[in-house]
Amino acid sequence: MTDIVQLSGIASVIDRYDGVILDLWGVLHDGEQPYPGVPECLDRLNAAGKVICLLSNAPRRTGGVIAKLEGMGIGRGRYHHVMTSGEAAYDALRDRDDPWHAALGRRLYHIGPDRDMDVYQGLDYTLAASPDEADFVVNTGIVDFGEPLSAYEPALEACRRRNLPMICANPDLIVMVGAQMVICAGTLAQRYEEMGGDVFWHGKPHAPVYDRCLSLMGIADKRRILAVGDSLRTDVAGANAAGIDVALVTFGIHREELGGAWGESVDPARLAAAADASGHRPTYGLPSLRW
Repeated sequence: MTDIVQLSGIASVIDRYDGVILDLWGVLHDGEQPYPGVPECLDRLNAAGKVICLLSNAPRRTGGVIAKLEGMGIGRGRYHHVMTSGEAAYDALRDRDDPWHAALGRRLYHIGPDRDMDVYQGLDYTLAASPDEADFVVNTGIVDFGEPLSAYEPALEACRRRNLPMICANPDLIVMVGAQMVICAGTLAQRYEEMGGDVFWHGKPHAPVYDRCLSLMGIADKRRILAVGDSLRTDVAGANAAGIDVALVTFGIHREELGGAWGESVDPARLAAAADASGHRPTYGLPSLRW
């Protein structure tokens, strides 16, 4: 199979596209600050007239994400649209317009930190103190960075004993927070499925969240959209399924597997092997989001 084209920046291909769908953690920022070159890249994309849609598997609604970005110096004027897995979960809990969500009860048990409560706050649900009092579980991830999966096994087992359906508001397995790798809600949900639990996943790589982005962007020809992300399992898989070109940031969660250094291309054979192993193929490799 031919090598995946590796770019030094997106300027060389951006004329092929009218808009971009950008991941947040691992692409725009590391959870604490923007990566070098990102603010300039956003400004250059805007100057070039490109429609910028941010798409995150953050387990919270868009308002919280906008505020977090603002605090990092990425203001609302630097992008046009934002969509999150948390927003998708909120909409599903509000509308209950599909059979799976319509069958949920009204008592929810939340696995995750209080900062993610906006995915159900203001809706007609009662927060249960334990799985024994709940009809279903909303999983937004771990409470404290650094906690292992084992810390959540008792709660997952309690939910499984009650056969509670689970909403996963963040399909990511891991994320980089600074230099630390942290497990996400997806790791808990994956374990719950291994236990035989029923999980509904909101966010990348699942099609509905891409449909929302396309609707927001108003670009009819999907071939004129470029996605950028750092995960083969979510960003690349989702873009592949949606029929959208995608650039994989190689110095993201796959940095050890690909062996790349900051700002440098990676070994083409390692990149191709990682893509083949995942079953998801990026259109381009990109060291980081840069012009």
